[in-house]
Amino acid sequence: MSQAAIAEKQLLVETATTQFQNAASVVVMDYRGLTVQEATELRKQLREAGIVMQVIKNSVLSRAAEAAGLEGMNDVFKGPTAIAFSNEDVIAPAKIIADFAKVAPALEIKGGVIEGKVSSAQEMNALATLPNRDGLLSMLLSVLQAPIRNTALIIKAVAESKEEVA
Repeated sequence: MSQAAIAEKQLLVETATTQFQNAASVVVMDYRGLTVQEATELRKQLREAGIVMQVIKNSVLSRAAEAAGLEGMNDVFKGPTAIAFSNEDVIAPAKIIADFAKVAPALEIKGGVIEGKVSSAQEMNALATLPNRDGLLSMLLSVLQAPIRNTALIIKAVAESKEEVA
């Protein structure tokens, strides 16, 4: 192997290592059986959410995961592998990929990384069932508003009952 080829592989490993280290979440998937049209649509949906999807050789991914300190990832780097990196939203990649797998059953989540912790396919699929960030924020806002809303309703009911008495 030439020096240029070795240098190129080292650069690929370093780039993938940096992506693993910077990612809020990573989803590793088997894309075998997806049509070109389906793969293009999946990439488009991920890109719109700010997620990078790449097909990288398993040997490069194994070295990069090891360099990033992610033990136990080698089991998911078998067969054709695509990987989605999200630097901001932890839930979005798993949610988009799991939803897309309902339409394209050939797509399968193999595992991933959630905030630096290696996760199984089951954990990634469980993550996909959670509401997204906006959904979680609206749920929190609803919980915070409930006491105020209830107090306002009680005050209104008391005021109406005093008007009826008067």
